This record gives sequence, structure tokens and C-alpha cells, in this order.
Amino acid sequence: MNILKTSLPLFFAALPIFANAQEATVKFQKQVIAYESTESVGVFDVDNDGTLDLVSGSFWYKGPGFLDRSLIGQIKRFGEYYEDFSTIPMDVNEDGKMDFVTGGWFEGTLVWKENPGDGSEWKTHEIAKTGNIETSRGFDIDGDGVLEIVPNTPRKALAYYKKTGPNEFEKFPVAEMHGHGLGFGDINGDGRGDFVIAEGWLEAPSDLKTGKWIHHADFDLGDASIPMIVADVNGDELADIIVGQAHGFGLFWLEQKKEGGKISFAKHEIDPYQSQYHTMEWVDLDNDGQNELVTGKRYRAHNGKDLGGKDYAGLYYFKWNGESFTKNVISYGPIGEGKGSGLYFSIADLDGDGWKDIVVAGKDGLVVFKNLGRPEN
Repeated sequence: MNILKTSLPLFFAALPIFANAQEATVKFQKQVIAYESTESVGVFDVDNDGTLDLVSGSFWYKGPGFLDRSLIGQIKRFGEYYEDFSTIPMDVNEDGKMDFVTGGWFEGTLVWKENPGDGSEWKTHEIAKTGNIETSRGFDIDGDGVLEIVPNTPRKALAYYKKTGPNEFEKFPVAEMHGHGLGFGDINGDGRGDFVIAEGWLEAPSDLKTGKWIHHADFDLGDASIPMIVADVNGDELADIIVGQAHGFGLFWLEQKKEGGKISFAKHEIDPYQSQYHTMEWVDLDNDGQNELVTGKRYRAHNGKDLGGKDYAGLYYFKWNGESFTKNVISYGPIGEGKGSGLYFSIADLDGDGWKDIVVAGKDGLVVFKNLGRPEN
């Protein structure tokens, strides 16, 4: 089966939200942290005081109020972009202080930034020259409890980097070429995590060091999101795939079908009416034991030149109702009112109240959406 990217006519962009949209059943309180335009934000305890902090671009913001900020170091700027396309927490040098992994498109270098713990600027250390990095993600590929770092490098080779010691990484090649989009999860149910790329999925070998990843060209997703989510959406014990169109219109899920051991996928629309669903997370926001899809528009992903690029920004969560996804609006509107999702956002319980909060960066600023829970709570 060949599932192609769908490009909708521009008149669909005038429709503000999908037909089944509703006001969010979980309430959120918006806190603007900064009017920076870095597109990535991480959440971790920078100063080891037991409180989560925010790390985004040139600064970190001290929790729980995020009113005090400290300089990490100046980030190079290329036009509208800062060369900081991910914020993956990792104690790389194993000194007890959390560092983070990032990298960017223009310099094409995967790096980690060392937390000094004394208020001085953070040193930058090279991990690898990779070529243009759309963004990176951390996946536990070998199941040892430690994340491996996977940069999405469109039109170049796919590889991941395993931390093997303090400030030591080993490169593991996966495929000679891949496009825009990246996901990870067990597609075929063999207990091993597979990669999802725009051009299909890559079946993991039994031996990650010497084995070959097998390409299954079951779909063609165009400029797909990073990540794509691998999850059993409909509860049939088969792994499905949730995909956003990163630089065009569309959000959909691919339902896995399996007959006689043969895997195929059926496409179902979630929201075809908005564009630039570049990143997403799969997490339980309403504490009902079921995960929701959290995503939004990446504001000015290509400087307003994408289809729908100048439409209102928005942040949403989509709840599976047993048959389809219902769209819940967290934020929507013109710049300054609506808020998009950037390249890399984070979800964590920032204040320890038992409800997961959302932190989003982007060219439209750095914002915390505090989860107030359901109204009846």
C-alpha cells in the first residue's frame, strides 16, 4: 500500500478548527515566560534543588516561578532560526549535573552542552558531524533504560548515537537514506523497537551491532512530523502510527492491519484543516489512564512560506473517543494570543500537583500552560 501526502486547497486554511473540535475538558492557565524565538525547550532540574527548571536557547529559567533566568551561552542565529533544534536532557559526563543534547540545521553538528553548576556559561562539546539536523530525539533503542540520540537528517543517512561512557558516544548506522520524519516503536510486535521514516518503516535486527535493518516501503508520508507516534490507538493490540504534516496541511493516523502475517496500513484523518503539525507527544493529560495526542502548529516553520504558514497558531490535544479523535483547543488565535508548538516541546508536572503541564517554545515565544485539571476536580 502506498499512502501519499495530501495537499489541501488553500481555502481550507480559512476554517479555524476541525468540525469535532471542542473547548478543552482539561483547563489550562497560560504563563508567558519570555518573548524569545528559540524553537526548543527542555525541562529538568538544572541546579539540583529538587525543582524542575526550563532550558531554552540561550537561557535557563529557574522553577517553580520561572521568573529568574541565567545565561547558558549565546546561540548562533541564521535568519529567523537559532541553531538549537532540540533540548534532550542527559548527564553526558556523569558528574551528577544534567546536561542536554542539541544541534541544528545550518552547522549540521550534533552537540551536548555541559552544565557547569557554578553560574558560568555552558561549554559546547561535539558528538558528531551529521549533516543538516531537522531536530533530534531520544529513544531507548536497545532497551537498557538509557536514551540513544537520533538526529533526523533529511536526504542523508540515518544513524543513532549511544552513550558508552562519560562524554563518549558510539555511532550505529541504520539506513543509507531517509527523509523528513522520524518515529520509533515496535511495529511488528516482535519485542524490538523499529524506526518509522517518511518512506516506510525499518525493522530492527536481533543484533543491533551486526544486524541489518530491513526497510518495509509500506507508505510514503512526505514531510512527516518528528516524532511520529507509534501506539496502539484503537486497542486491537497492533501498533498504529500517528503522523503530522510538518510543512503542509494534515494530521492523520495509520491503522495497522495484519492478515496472514502481512502488515498493511489504512489512513484515517484526524485534522486535515491546519498545517505544520511538526512535532507531537503522546501522554495522559487528564489522568484517566489513557494517553492523548498533544500537538500544534509550528509557527513560521519556513518563515511563513509553507501552505497555511500565515494562518493562526494553535496548540491542541486530541482525545481518542473509541472511534475517532476529538480535538480540544488549548490555545488558538493570532500572534500574541494563539501559541504554536515549535520544534521540540516538553510535558512534565512542573509543580508536583499530579497534573502534567505543557511547555512550548517557538518563534512566537516561550510559554507554560499549567494544567488545572478537569473542572470537577
